[in-house]
Amino acid sequence: MRKINLLLGAFLAIFFISCEGPQGPPGLDGFDGANGEDGINILGQVVDIEGSFTLDNDYSIFYEFPQSIEVFETDVVLVYILWDQTEDDNGEPVDIWRLLPQTRILDQGLLQYNYDYTFFDVNIFLESDFDLETLQPGDTDNQVFRIAVLPAESTTGKLDTSNITSVMAHLGINEEDVQKIQVD
Repeated sequence: MRKINLLLGAFLAIFFISCEGPQGPPGLDGFDGANGEDGINILGQVVDIEGSFTLDNDYSIFYEFPQSIEVFETDVVLVYILWDQTEDDNGEPVDIWRLLPQTRILDQGLLQYNYDYTFFDVNIFLESDFDLETLQPGDTDNQVFRIAVLPAESTTGKLDTSNITSVMAHLGINEEDVQKIQVD
């Protein structure tokens, strides 16, 4: 009986594996929208924002996604802070980015740059165990953040999200393509 079940199971497996249906219709080329024009690109987006943390904005920088950046509830939004700059062999500046959250140990205590997001906006904020009014301008003024929106379907597999260069390469975005925005 076991041999018959095994033989029958093997026969059914071969039968289902070898089945092939008719070829489906070809898909659309590009991102065709209304009237054959390109619609919204659902590929990832990367944007740089610059702003300052102040008492007036409750030590937070708020960025609302424009209509040109479509973010879905299932997408992943990553925020990086421009931590430092160094030089390459030719003397050209090279940005050093760090994925948030980032914590600094200061004389006053612990300071953390953190963020939260929805598919409408990103809120970057400071958290500390001391009075934020005692911070130096270097910790609050003209801070640059890089926001990367990764579509949910592109985050499968092994992607080093701590490395902005890897994320941008995965999304096919060059440094020249990154939009720079000043936030009030």
